[in-house]
Amino acid sequence: MQEELLESPVNPEVPVAPEETWVPPAPPDGLDTALYEHDERTARADLRRQIAAMELALARLFGSAFPRKGIEFAVAGMGGPRVLSVDELERVRDGLATRLQDVKADLHDYAIVEEHNRELIEEMSADPASYKWVRVHNEDIGEPGCKNWHATPKWGPLGLLLGWWRVKISSGCPLAEGPRPPELMP
Repeated sequence: MQEELLESPVNPEVPVAPEETWVPPAPPDGLDTALYEHDERTARADLRRQIAAMELALARLFGSAFPRKGIEFAVAGMGGPRVLSVDELERVRDGLATRLQDVKADLHDYAIVEEHNRELIEEMSADPASYKWVRVHNEDIGEPGCKNWHATPKWGPLGLLLGWWRVKISSGCPLAEGPRPPELMP
């Protein structure tokens, strides 16, 4: 029928849609496929529940690791709004499980380094002369702010010559610089 429409120049501007049916075509000969009538709703609901739980766990990890930088928490999408098949939901779940393991490993590595730096601050405070000119920043122990601990000689060059060392804790972030705002006239 479509060949006849293509050959007849009666109305070439009006395309005719082919007849559509809701019955799937029969499989090709030799494949011996059977159509299983099973309900995927329970599998899809279970996969969506697992995905939601993993996304919640990833969000909680993001919240617990807030001041840290360099940890990727993004979740890749599946290419636009649509209903995902069971296979695609399983791929999303497996990708989230892998992402959760990676983030947990990254946070574990950060925690080890931060704990080592906290111990370093305690050791510096106990014996500053053994840690000359060592500086530990707040971000090195996983805290926000600009504070740092710095082993410096007490009383400048005199303390340097006499071996008098101390750990100086900075007061925090520097004040904002730039021109002062104009004073308001009463």
